[in-house]
Amino acid sequence: MTIEVANESGVEIDEDSLVELAGHVLGKMGVHPLAELSILVVDEAAMSVLHEQWMGEPGPTDVLAFPMDELRPGTGGGRQEADAPSDPALLGDVVLCPQVAAKQAAEAGHGAREELELLCTHGILHLLGYDHAEPEEHAEMFGLQAELLESWREVRPEP
Repeated sequence: MTIEVANESGVEIDEDSLVELAGHVLGKMGVHPLAELSILVVDEAAMSVLHEQWMGEPGPTDVLAFPMDELRPGTGGGRQEADAPSDPALLGDVVLCPQVAAKQAAEAGHGAREELELLCTHGILHLLGYDHAEPEEHAEMFGLQAELLESWREVRPEP
């Protein structure tokens, strides 16, 4: 997999860890090994612009996901059966804001690294076609997100 991180936030983050996490999530989701993903890390001002431009909401948010290829079950790594073949795909971009993540982490009582891991996983699931607008979708997506993060934390390297 090709996973690229561009940190334009002015905040030092562990880019290698984000790449490893994304690879773990994509692997667990059965995404083709030649798939491509971009993770962009931006400051609050840049995130505010994106949030307003694409979601019509003011102020910064924690994570945005911009899918590129249309993913269909069995063809690109979205919702698919474990044995289904998949083709390589340009998945899209996950945009993270570490300043917002740090605030949320403090409120949730865990570290900023854990919050960025959660947000990155959440964004990837959006790229793979998951959503949480309806209660059933919410339960499915957040349950899967928790499973993926738990499996990551079992194997992740210590900081």
